[in-house]
Amino acid sequence: MASKYEIIIYWSAEDKAYIAEVPELPGCMADGKSYQDAVSNIELIIEEWIKTAKELKRLIPQPKGKLMYA
Repeated sequence: MASKYEIIIYWSAEDKAYIAEVPELPGCMADGKSYQDAVSNIELIIEEWIKTAKELKRLIPQPKGKLMYA
């Protein structure tokens, strides 16, 4: 499944890993030893987040696209 949610990825020196966060899905984040690992992991977590929200009958935000500007 191709996610349409914005994903923010950054390096964490403290964790020695790339961190991927999805601002529109509260608590939805993953990490990885490489940038690609973080992307792969967050794609799985997004699917699980949505699946869990459906099971709990919670609102699933619609993707808004780019949320922040650099």
